[in-house]
Amino acid sequence: MTYLTGEKLTGGYGGADIIKDCTIAVNQGEIAVVVGPNGAGKSTAMKALLGMLNLREGRVLLDGQDISKLSPQQRVAKGMAFVPQNNNVFVTMTVEENLEMGAFLRRDDITETMEQVYELFPILKTKRRQVAGELSGGQRQQVAVGRALMTSPTVLMLDEPTAGVSPIVMDELFDRIIEIKRTGIAILMVEQNARQALNIADQGFVLVTGENRFTDTGEVLLANEEVRKSFLGG
Repeated sequence: MTYLTGEKLTGGYGGADIIKDCTIAVNQGEIAVVVGPNGAGKSTAMKALLGMLNLREGRVLLDGQDISKLSPQQRVAKGMAFVPQNNNVFVTMTVEENLEMGAFLRRDDITETMEQVYELFPILKTKRRQVAGELSGGQRQQVAVGRALMTSPTVLMLDEPTAGVSPIVMDELFDRIIEIKRTGIAILMVEQNARQALNIADQGFVLVTGENRFTDTGEVLLANEEVRKSFLGG
């Protein structure tokens, strides 16, 4: 049984349906990647899982429990963490204050989690007293992911985590995402850099106009000639 499943999701933001009969799932300790052309509904599908979309049909299951009626805040409390593509750090706060904000729902000692984040992203420890607005794009992304990890999530959802960063920074971020996966967290990622993302994916979903076009392991999708020609540049 998959840990997080969006099953036959259909809905939008009030007008026409943006996703149609769309199914996305991820297991604990695995990376699932959602790719496809611009406007395919990738980010919309992720927001549906988090409860930020009006679903006309379908349901969302977390660890076997139907959470379709829960608010985004209630889903976060159940272990779902979401890192949006934009505006994902508090620019006037320090790195450490950003991380502390991630733990606002917790009532236990956050020291160990903070150290784990600093171990994962050593540059953040060096810059922990620096205002997040002064950081590079890649460093801000590390803060955003680190803040999500401060909730001690069971599911980490990343919307375009490598948008606007250099290829070197992208490779570093993907390495860290693999490290996070090894802790047993389920990772669901929407990514424009489809080839690189599928390289690290246990499972891949190719969406076109809000529908599943291909679903398979990352390795199989990379080897699929139609996927390569249509979505990976040949």
